[in-house]
Amino acid sequence: MDTKVRDRVVTRGRMQALRPLRAMTDGPSTLSAPPIPATPLPAQDEGDVALGPDELTALLAINRAIGRHLHRDHLFGAMATCLKAVVPTDRFGIELPIENDQLQGHLLTPRGVNDEPTRPTLLPARGTACDWVLRHHEWLVVSRRDELRERFPVTFDVMRTGSMESLCALPLITGGSCRAVLFFMAAAPGAYRHVRRTLVEQIASAVAAALDDCLAHEEVRRLRDQLAAENVYLREELKRDHHFDEIIGNSQELRQVMALIERVAPTNATVLIVGETGTGKELVARALHEHSARRERSLVKVNCAAMPAGLVESELFGHERGAFTGATEKRIGRFTLADRGTIFLDEIGDIPADVQLRLLRVLQEHEFEPLGSSKTVKVDVRVIAATNRDLAAAMAAGSFRADLFYRLNVFPIHVPPLRARPGDVAPLVHYFIQKYATKIGKHVASVSDATMQRLASYPWPGNIRELENVIERAVILSPGPSLEVEAQVAPLSSAGQETDADGGPILTLEDSERAHILRTLKGCGWVVDGPRGAASMLGVNPNTLRSRMKKLGVRRTNDVAP
Repeated sequence: MDTKVRDRVVTRGRMQALRPLRAMTDGPSTLSAPPIPATPLPAQDEGDVALGPDELTALLAINRAIGRHLHRDHLFGAMATCLKAVVPTDRFGIELPIENDQLQGHLLTPRGVNDEPTRPTLLPARGTACDWVLRHHEWLVVSRRDELRERFPVTFDVMRTGSMESLCALPLITGGSCRAVLFFMAAAPGAYRHVRRTLVEQIASAVAAALDDCLAHEEVRRLRDQLAAENVYLREELKRDHHFDEIIGNSQELRQVMALIERVAPTNATVLIVGETGTGKELVARALHEHSARRERSLVKVNCAAMPAGLVESELFGHERGAFTGATEKRIGRFTLADRGTIFLDEIGDIPADVQLRLLRVLQEHEFEPLGSSKTVKVDVRVIAATNRDLAAAMAAGSFRADLFYRLNVFPIHVPPLRARPGDVAPLVHYFIQKYATKIGKHVASVSDATMQRLASYPWPGNIRELENVIERAVILSPGPSLEVEAQVAPLSSAGQETDADGGPILTLEDSERAHILRTLKGCGWVVDGPRGAASMLGVNPNTLRSRMKKLGVRRTNDVAP
């Protein structure tokens, strides 16, 4: 087996070493690139090309050590163990080109412990010797760092800081492409003047093949993890009941909302959906996504109010293993899942203050760092946010960042409550009857006039969600093909209620409080604070009034954030 491996290594090494070998044998004048202030490796006789027994043994050991590692840290650790005994070096590593015209360096630790992470560094590519090697696919050997001062100032500074004098940089070429550069540095001048070129070239060939496999495996792992995370998310979404297959209703108020959706959906503009709980804000977000150019990608939903405050950041941006207590494995964040798609941030008004700044950066720069990582992740995501809170008031109170509010409020859409569009009650009732009669297995063909009148006259503080629940209960209790909604099913319905001495319906205490607050607010022009505000007129603290308004669902129906 060792003989076969040796023959394969020698053959591959000779084939891949042919071009750089001829270039070095002919001298610097044969290089297509401009002349560089460096010392080429010395030419050798044809008899010196073949490897000796000790060199073959070393090369086989390197192939065995690095050929079975597909994890970057393990591979680089194995390289460190093998190469330190073959090539004289005080510092060596691998430079990989990354985005923004930079090089990511991995210093190979002489200890070579397999589970020890490498120490990545970042350098601008321009002004480095490794960048020249990457672009020209040629060797570079330097006996003194002063030779690099003018042409490669960045490399010169690195070597001066580390007290290095000699440099040997080799392109790692596979399939005609240079994926990285393997470099060696030594404190002694001229350390690589007499290096065995044939051996080092074949070492570079073996390292290049192993690195290519490692990088390909990393990309496969990344895609696999992302697909797995997307599948988990989509399975969770399929388990949920989204209440609607389409937007139901034909009122003027709803037609205005649909007109806004039609206009803004084809764009990439950020949309802020404002409306009371249960009005169908998520349905509007889905309509925006389905009518956009991103409809082939995912619509990723995040309920900011449903997550513990300490986990919102991890849920949105992801985290590395060990980023915090309990982070036992790497997690891909929702923004990464939504790349080239849409993310729906529901209940955005409940996002913690410390996360608001990071969210602002994503909206402005389209980038972020996962928790525990220094790597910047670029994303192309359309953001749709929704809230039932008054963000303008929260901004004034200091609980919501003003700059984030203005970034979110590019295109506001106000979804009116059901009581503001009573004409949509009937089509919604028929839709829910069909949905739940089919689901339960009952035949319900009609709705009595008395029932429809009671449903249409009810103010629906819980909006469409409350209506759906009432119809589901009514279908379950209905004894025949005509739906009847009894008083115990919708006890707050005003139809059929007893009247007071003035002939008006007898309201519950909560309805009376809601109506009284509404009348006072309208009389005060919806001003809460101040001597002429509603709080003063009602004799309560302004914060108490705001709390009661939120609990009772009191909201100015045309209160759209500017």
